[in-house]
Amino acid sequence: MVAFGKKLKERQIQEWQGYYINYKLMKKKVRQYAQQIELGTQDRRHVLKDFSRMLDNQIEKIVLFLLEQQGLLASRIAELGEQYDALQKQPDISKMSELREAYRAVGEDLLKLLYFVEINAVGLRKILKKFDKRFGYKFTDYYVKTRANHPYSQLQQVFKHVGIGAVVGALSRNLHELQDSQGSYLSIYDQPTLPLQDPVIHSIKAAVDRLTHSTNFLNFMAQHAFIMQEELPAPTEEHVDDQKYNFMSLLLNLANTFLYMVNTYIIVPTADDYSMNLGAAATVCGIVIGAMAVAQVFSSVYFSAWSNKSYFRPLVFSSIVLFMGNLMYALALDLNSIWVLLLGRVFCGLGSARAVNRRYISDCVPLRIRMQASAGFVSASALGMACGPALAGLLQTKFKIYKLTFNQNTLPGWVMSVAWLVYLVWLWITFKEPVRDEVEENHVPHQSNAENHIDALEEGVKQPLLITSERKEDEDADQDYDDSEEAPEESRKPANSLRSAYRLLTPSVKVQLLIYFMLKYAMEVLLSESSVITTYYFNWSTSSVAIFLACLGLTVLPVNIIVGSYISNMFEDRQILLVSQIMVCVGIFLSFNIFFPYTQPQYICSGLVMFVSAEVLEGVNLSLLSRVMSSRLSRGTYNGGLLSTEAGTLARVVADVTITLAGYMGVSRLLNITLLPSFFICVISIIATRCTYNSLY
Repeated sequence: MVAFGKKLKERQIQEWQGYYINYKLMKKKVRQYAQQIELGTQDRRHVLKDFSRMLDNQIEKIVLFLLEQQGLLASRIAELGEQYDALQKQPDISKMSELREAYRAVGEDLLKLLYFVEINAVGLRKILKKFDKRFGYKFTDYYVKTRANHPYSQLQQVFKHVGIGAVVGALSRNLHELQDSQGSYLSIYDQPTLPLQDPVIHSIKAAVDRLTHSTNFLNFMAQHAFIMQEELPAPTEEHVDDQKYNFMSLLLNLANTFLYMVNTYIIVPTADDYSMNLGAAATVCGIVIGAMAVAQVFSSVYFSAWSNKSYFRPLVFSSIVLFMGNLMYALALDLNSIWVLLLGRVFCGLGSARAVNRRYISDCVPLRIRMQASAGFVSASALGMACGPALAGLLQTKFKIYKLTFNQNTLPGWVMSVAWLVYLVWLWITFKEPVRDEVEENHVPHQSNAENHIDALEEGVKQPLLITSERKEDEDADQDYDDSEEAPEESRKPANSLRSAYRLLTPSVKVQLLIYFMLKYAMEVLLSESSVITTYYFNWSTSSVAIFLACLGLTVLPVNIIVGSYISNMFEDRQILLVSQIMVCVGIFLSFNIFFPYTQPQYICSGLVMFVSAEVLEGVNLSLLSRVMSSRLSRGTYNGGLLSTEAGTLARVVADVTITLAGYMGVSRLLNITLLPSFFICVISIIATRCTYNSLY
């Protein structure tokens, strides 16, 4: 992959060259500092002081130029305002058109200035990350804390882009008034919801959104989706994205995500009863629920590869297979066959198109709304997880039509069959296949669901950069590569198999995948055996189990709001990661039935602690995983998103198999036997996390 120094050089505006961060010089200084400390000719305190002063000088250079350019833009807007006032007295349509173009030219120059700020912000983040890596010292923490709120610090000028908002506001107002809205007595302030049609305003808004990375809540939600953005998107990419983007197609992908999650969890409250009606043990529900996950292990791979060529055809195939799978699930009772039931669930797993849904968002949704779309993906998943059990609780009826039985066991299959059939018709009529560029036609996608993550340009520098294992583009800091050189061609190729993808995993990435495996295992055990456990200990009805599971699902969004908006601003990600792991472990420990009679408050409270902590852990873990994943795993079929999906799916399979096997030892022992592996895996992941971060810091 091309080194960041070369990217910076290629994308600089020539007349502004002297005002960019001198990334090459600072990188060389970091190497010199390392050599001097190793030889004993320089002490660490002097290095920190010298490097801080150099950073201050670089930031001051950037900020002073930024203020100068803002002043020039403001002067141009003021001159145009005088011309507009004169035209108000003597209207001239041709001059109005010229004035509108002049305002747009100012907007284009503002876009250049925003891109200038963005490139410098990324450069600052990278050089801080290199320094931390080379010296094993949390210099980022020290530098940001001492400069963030100091009255004379200019760091905030870069990351808050002070003054740019006023320029954007002036442009927006004047362009709006120059639009074809003559005769209206309302201003832009009287119509706050009125959409601004001018393309330059949309582009400016997208650039500002990239700088602020939207809100913290959307950022945290998008981390769950594992859909990230290019680190240095070219300004022309917005127009390419707009050509590919279609709102209805995005809505169809989100609907697919929602329906699939409903399909996954709608059978959980009744799976044990359905198994017993077919002559199997209640604990066979683990296999029934897990059959879908087993098939998903394979479907994730071929859907990921298929999305290199098309989005429409995989979604059509997914809908047909899911329709057939649910139909078999519904007919299994009348056919009196547990095998038909299991085959139906396998078909449902083979129709899992979540890889396509993620890929569509990362490839086809414009940058200005990609964060919102990613948050929508997670929200659709959470809503589906809550609606599935809730819907099962409502289907408590029994009747027959001819020889077909409709009851609480079969109705989930019938309802989902109809839902997927309706979705298929909607998909066929309204989905628009995106235009494929030349790179994608050659089956080498420029992005995937494991896109290279760009930290929020403001928050990304304020938050400590936890993992210092760098991608190939950053490894030039450890070697004497010139910035104009490219890495070998081989190092830029995406992984072509799961084995080659696994070889690219660093120890820190393996720890993150272990954590992901652990949390998915613990959650699957809690959810899949809930109907068996609650029936045995508390004699709960299907409706009670459905309400409990729905309530768990409804906690996802509120918890993410709290963590994304508040907790993530107060603590480092690695601190949240460790604490949430410990809380998952506490929740598992409290769930054991050892000394006292097992009570409903104990089960509900321990389950809630474990589930909520696992949700928090998932968001933070995927955020960190996206930062440390090799750049070669950001493209192609065998990408980082596929690896994380496979780790989570494998965890669900193992958990469901554990439930079924433990059932042969008796329902009375089921709870403790299934919780033991969860507890030990959680403890191992905590130890691995501590060891990994201790070695990095």
